[in-house]
Amino acid sequence: MELIYAPMGPYQTNCYILKSEVGEIIIDPGMGAYEWVKSQVKNPLAILNTHGHFDHVWSNHALQTQYKIPLYCPKDDVFMLASDPYGLGIEPSTPDVEVDGDESFEIGGIKVQFWHFPGHTPGCSAIEIEGIFFSGDFVFANSIGRTDFPFSSPEDMKKSLLRFLQIQKDMPLYPGHGEASAVAREQYTVPQWIKIL
Repeated sequence: MELIYAPMGPYQTNCYILKSEVGEIIIDPGMGAYEWVKSQVKNPLAILNTHGHFDHVWSNHALQTQYKIPLYCPKDDVFMLASDPYGLGIEPSTPDVEVDGDESFEIGGIKVQFWHFPGHTPGCSAIEIEGIFFSGDFVFANSIGRTDFPFSSPEDMKKSLLRFLQIQKDMPLYPGHGEASAVAREQYTVPQWIKIL
């Protein structure tokens, strides 16, 4: 397995590509990700969204059209892909798989586990693949996702963070923005955020 990523668009949203012998899994293709992804993949297998915010899903439609590959998105955020709730002119995309809570899938022989951590958005999720924790905008290095957006919930975020503390194994953590971290490292800092929610 090889992991590559690049920050995309004005919000520097991390787009990830996980490469295997079988093909590539694309995670959160945001603004400007289309050309970069095209230059990096040979046999893309799927697109995965951690949540529905525009800066994480902007290139969904273009990549679906180009490669005819399935799109996986948490079901509680599907409305954001279809309706452009922020009025930014995003091209609508339609998931092939609406992920219902904690669900696991096999994509190209690779186990993909979605973990539902609502709060930042209703469907906000982390995705665990091959011992790597892609946290989207749920948890960052030394920070957590904002809960002051439309459709956010501080109460849900608090519950999700308490659940995050129950994860028993350490893993590399790759967030939707900023630098990489580790699950155990962020479990150490999360209690301070729980107190202020």
